[in-house]
Amino acid sequence: MYPQEFDLVVVGAGIAGIAAARFYQDIHPDGRLVVLERDTCLGGVWNARRSFEGFWTQWTVGKGEFSDLSMLRPPEEDIYHEFFKAKHTTQYLENYVDQHSHAGQTLRDRIRFCCTVSSIRKADSKWVISCNDISGNSNVFHANKVIVACGVTSTPNIPKFIGEKKFGAPLIHHYEFGQSAVLSSAEIRNVTVVGGSKSAADMVLASAKAGKNVSWIIRRSGAGPGWFVSHKGKGPYRNVVEIGSARFFSTFSPSILNPENLLTRFLHGTKWGATLIDAIWGGATHQALEAADYDGRPRAKLGFADLKPHTPLFWQNAAGGILNQPDFWENIAKNVSIFHNDIVELDDHVVRLKGGEDIATDIILCGTGWNPNDFSFFDTDLLVRLGLPHSLKDVPSSEEAERWALLEKQADEKVLKQFPLLVNPPHHFYEPIRTTPYRLYNGIAPLNDDSIAFVGYTLYSNHFRGAECQAVWAIAYLDKQLKLPSLEDQQLEIARQVAWCRRRYLSHGVGGNFVPFESEAYTDKILAEIGLSSHRKGFLRDLFIPTGPRDLVGLKDEYLEKFHRHMPESKDMNASGAPLSGGKSVMSSRWVLSLRDMLHFMFK
Repeated sequence: MYPQEFDLVVVGAGIAGIAAARFYQDIHPDGRLVVLERDTCLGGVWNARRSFEGFWTQWTVGKGEFSDLSMLRPPEEDIYHEFFKAKHTTQYLENYVDQHSHAGQTLRDRIRFCCTVSSIRKADSKWVISCNDISGNSNVFHANKVIVACGVTSTPNIPKFIGEKKFGAPLIHHYEFGQSAVLSSAEIRNVTVVGGSKSAADMVLASAKAGKNVSWIIRRSGAGPGWFVSHKGKGPYRNVVEIGSARFFSTFSPSILNPENLLTRFLHGTKWGATLIDAIWGGATHQALEAADYDGRPRAKLGFADLKPHTPLFWQNAAGGILNQPDFWENIAKNVSIFHNDIVELDDHVVRLKGGEDIATDIILCGTGWNPNDFSFFDTDLLVRLGLPHSLKDVPSSEEAERWALLEKQADEKVLKQFPLLVNPPHHFYEPIRTTPYRLYNGIAPLNDDSIAFVGYTLYSNHFRGAECQAVWAIAYLDKQLKLPSLEDQQLEIARQVAWCRRRYLSHGVGGNFVPFESEAYTDKILAEIGLSSHRKGFLRDLFIPTGPRDLVGLKDEYLEKFHRHMPESKDMNASGAPLSGGKSVMSSRWVLSLRDMLHFMFK
């Protein structure tokens, strides 16, 4: 088959890939674009195949959408404190690709489903992308530019157990849970869930609500159970998502991404500031512990107390989430048997633990996370050259390894000097470092090839905002519209990011790409590098009002005005086809705050 020629190939049709494809078409309406998607449907984690009844979003109504298309409010029975069932995000993304068209083709028309990328390589100045379809047929695409948007939740991490061959029962990952018959099958009565993450908790709760006899195993040799924080807000903030998306509260996280000013220097450089930070995070930790009541909850099954996390909430050393469903702890405590121990082996429909317990089971569900560094379509040389995570043994030279080690050591010293709070973390499980970290500028750009970009590999809490802002930066980068720092300065910044991330988020920070409390600071940084500012509302409103999709409404026209003045402006449409209003958010009465209100909120 002859190669198919494109200006841009996007790999992956999840939130990040859709955002990148849409913004590229906005800027290049006649550009030759194709999106390659391995699955049968779009959406990544949020696609129809991976969804199930007990799957809810970690964002709230008004947050889970792009700036140019509003999501219709779900039925009230599918909403809990503004969190909602994931199927509505799935439907939103399906509608989104149908409602965006350029040059007579919708975004959906440009997606090739069931197209598994087997190889990406560069031949002269062109990228060559080889794929296999569901029938095993090969396809080859040539492109001037590539955006890889597979993200970090595409490849399941499935542990290997001794005795798998004689287990005689299914063993599936969260990746396959949505299309399985676990919840509806009368033959599956005893369910064992492995893992301490949010995905594990979702399967535990869904199985318990379906009337299954559920055992939840969290290995003792790992990071332990994750934190599950209350959904509740305070003061004018209706829920924890609104709190987390207000820039003021991100300043209480010691972060190199926050702007350095009088406030951040006080908080992170003085004893008074450290006391205040400790009080804020201590209050959040206490609230989470109080909601769970690990030690005192009445009628809790034996082992429930073992769900208590091993390290304080501040450090985020184990994967967790927000309590986004009613009666979460009540269902877990009364209906689930908790085992905090390692699996020794499997036997015939039996899971055997290190403590000697034998757990009879009809299925094992793995909520054991993902392989975030799966770039198997690149060969090792290209992995190394692009600065993607690769095995330490594949580092091309000891000189290269020593150079990065020195940069990271020097950066680490500066991070600890700037943030004394990070000097002495609590005793904790530390994931052994087996690969190099991400060495991409801004988590997007390789240091030595400006024809390829990576989006969706930075782990932030605000997925839609992050995806949209990364898309804008990536297209500007590929179009060579950015004035980047020198190569040396980019290397220094990458080293600083890795050093800070490992200090701030311990095991979760090993890859240098984990910024859960820095979503707004990160997106502000990359938009500022492009020279865009229409998303800002003014000092006080920027500081206290939660960010939202509507803040970004004006970015496209601002971008076109800055870089493509000859192109006509286009209107952004909402779900009903009506144009969205300008890029400034309307400040409702609940956001008319006084200093007294904010101090009352902080110290209540």
